[in-house]
Amino acid sequence: MPYLYQHSRPAAHPGAARATHSSGKGYEQLRQECLRRGVLFEDSDFPACNSSLFFSENPPIPFVWKRPGDIVKDPKFILGGATRTDICQGDLGDCWLLAAIASLTLNEKTLARVVPLDQNFGPGYAGIFHFQFWQHNEWLDVVIDDRLPTFKGRLVFLHSAELNEFWSALLEKAYAKLNGSYESLKGGSTIEAMEDFTGGIGEMYDVKAAPDNFYEILGKALKRCSMVGCSIDTSSAAESEARTPFGLVKGHAYSVTGIEEVSYRGQQVQLVRIRNPWGQVEWNGPWSDNSAEWRSVSPSEQRRLAQAAREDGEFWMKFEDFKVHFDKVEICNLTPDALEDSTAHKWEVAIHQGSWVRGATAGGCRNFLETFWTNPQIKLHLTEKDDGQDDCTFIAALMQKDRRKLKKLGAEMLTIGYSIYESPGRDGHLGKDFFRYHPSKARSKTYINLREVSHRFKLPPGDYILIPTTFEPHQEADFCLRIFSEKKAITEDLDENVAIDLPEPLHPTPSPQETEEEKQFRALFEQISGKDMEISAEELEYVLNAVLKKTKNIKFKNLSLISCRNIISLMDTSGNGKLEFSEFKVFWEKLKKWINIFLQFDLDKSGSMSSYELRGALKAAGYQLNNYLLQLIVLRYSDEQFQIEFDDFLNCLIRLENASRVFQALSVKNKEFINLNIGE
Repeated sequence: MPYLYQHSRPAAHPGAARATHSSGKGYEQLRQECLRRGVLFEDSDFPACNSSLFFSENPPIPFVWKRPGDIVKDPKFILGGATRTDICQGDLGDCWLLAAIASLTLNEKTLARVVPLDQNFGPGYAGIFHFQFWQHNEWLDVVIDDRLPTFKGRLVFLHSAELNEFWSALLEKAYAKLNGSYESLKGGSTIEAMEDFTGGIGEMYDVKAAPDNFYEILGKALKRCSMVGCSIDTSSAAESEARTPFGLVKGHAYSVTGIEEVSYRGQQVQLVRIRNPWGQVEWNGPWSDNSAEWRSVSPSEQRRLAQAAREDGEFWMKFEDFKVHFDKVEICNLTPDALEDSTAHKWEVAIHQGSWVRGATAGGCRNFLETFWTNPQIKLHLTEKDDGQDDCTFIAALMQKDRRKLKKLGAEMLTIGYSIYESPGRDGHLGKDFFRYHPSKARSKTYINLREVSHRFKLPPGDYILIPTTFEPHQEADFCLRIFSEKKAITEDLDENVAIDLPEPLHPTPSPQETEEEKQFRALFEQISGKDMEISAEELEYVLNAVLKKTKNIKFKNLSLISCRNIISLMDTSGNGKLEFSEFKVFWEKLKKWINIFLQFDLDKSGSMSSYELRGALKAAGYQLNNYLLQLIVLRYSDEQFQIEFDDFLNCLIRLENASRVFQALSVKNKEFINLNIGE
């Protein structure tokens, strides 16, 4: 099904989460209904059956869905606070999700939003729980029943080290529901879940190629309460979760929880604090819990750093060692609404929603110049420099929407990216020639098939145009583009306003001498119509096709009867359903202009026009359309090869002109009504 996003406008961060249950009811309403009826909630949207588990195979073992009260005697939602020890991986390849949940437990306010704490197995229990996730600029409230997949009386997937604690298992189920099934959670990036827990924006760094100010970047991120993860690459599947001689685990997701400088033997040493979500297995090199380095650090410094030698999964490393042993760092920068009011260094945020639609706005990357310019275009105004700097810092993140949820339908992550150009200083959608002669000022680091592609930029103050694209043209998806900036940045879509700029309508005027063309038409008219010189739609079809066949530079197929009926509807001033010769003469002048426009945009002279050229062709005819209307017209008039025949182009123009006449007539009536009401 085509993607059509009508309102590509920046949106404010919503406050309350939107209820998502198919009944339209929220968590509290559903819970109260169950209590009144004396039943436990059963979620028909995510039933306790195999389809909620897997979509590509049958369960490998016979799972039994059980409520926590059927698994243990005294179930608790949260026991002694939500901590890293509540997160133990089960038989599902979603360690990326577990690492994000572990980071989530470090920020109480963020945790309380995702995991509402006013729910339990005590009074008011009705077998229903709810969790909140961020999706594409809005918070969603996801309700679930508490039936969980078990085998031999034990939870199969995520579980707590405390066997009677269930918040983490229920959170995993709610996230599986959000994405369609448990199987949809197999494989992913920690940053993806971090963003869904916070509404934040992700950055990924290759540690070995990190910028010179990487330590400063990490420090700023943690000051902003950003969630930071890190990992070590594996060269093969066999290396996954293999331990190195230094006590680190390959292919495993860690959390970065602190960054400090410490005085050591008269020098300042940069340290990084790392947490293993397993709650055990730690770094054993320099600055590890029991290393000799700590003996040369004063007790007050150790207290400041909360240094303690215990097997809790958390440890310090020298920053230089961190860069040697770790390969990837993921930073989730939190939005202002996810931060404490007292938090300094907040980001400014702007968000745009849009769509790539085949034949209209799915132009592909710059390699495909003929269609690249048709992609959505967003203008970025950078006006304020960073404190003490000459440039403006911002992060641009492009996210393709709902691809994990669409896995069961065969959808895969598309390869996406974006380019940034200096603005030429004029408004409106930029055309092909601009991109032919102007190089990009910046672009995403790579085109890659991840849910989100993001990069940090420093550019001088000014106006820029950002073009989000798929790598290949003709690929459809909805997208969300977010701009995080250190100082306020202004963004706007170059999705042109709807406007009509038509010449004054032509009126038939008597001419003392007919042209040769008019003489031929008159003779043909008399032959077809008789003495009244009026023709029906069927007769008009014959006349037009007879004339167009004699025109050498036109390779059009015959005009259809429907087109001719539409022509009469447009030109018939008497209302008799026929076309007089004088009306035909006026239409013929229109038709010649439209033919010339079509030939101008029929680039290969094949007799059909690429639907990607339709925006320019309609503008030449006097119609300026926004992306949404353009997408609808392309869906209506183009074929499977994204081509538009002249007959369809003609129908499109006739309908637009008819619509513009109605609009103008209504505008006049409304103006007269307003004038009457104000006494003019």
